[in-house]
Amino acid sequence: MAPIRRFDGFVFGSLILGLMLTILPLPDFISAWRPAWLAMLVVYWTIHQPERFGLLGAWLIGIAMDTLTGTLLGQHALALMVIAFISLKLHLRIRVFPKGQQALTVLMLILVYEFLLFWVDGVAGFTTSGMQRWMPVLSSTALWLPMCAVLKWALVVARRA
Repeated sequence: MAPIRRFDGFVFGSLILGLMLTILPLPDFISAWRPAWLAMLVVYWTIHQPERFGLLGAWLIGIAMDTLTGTLLGQHALALMVIAFISLKLHLRIRVFPKGQQALTVLMLILVYEFLLFWVDGVAGFTTSGMQRWMPVLSSTALWLPMCAVLKWALVVARRA
């Protein structure tokens, strides 16, 4: 008989926290550097817990983000699903990469995410300033390793409880 897995809500809770960090108001001089929190969390969970989080989860959290931020419905859902698909396909390889190479891989995935958002905005006729669109790629890459360490520590603490 297969063991019954209990739902601890840790993945769900981290995604809700990511949504809150995404809509948190920031001062004007910092708001352009806001990391792509949900994209980072989607990449993290598809790499480290692919049996718990996949394409459906990425799509649902993308729809929630579209609803909260008021963007075109499906814009973030599409971009998050694409990076979740790439992460799922490469998760075994990415796991064994050294930390620096993992950060470069995340840089490329966040770049794909931002490009898809840029493309959908362009098709819809919305204009964005050049550098303001790409600054989250750098801030997300810089915060990738600290975010991984915090999530790994929190997961260990949550499993002990």
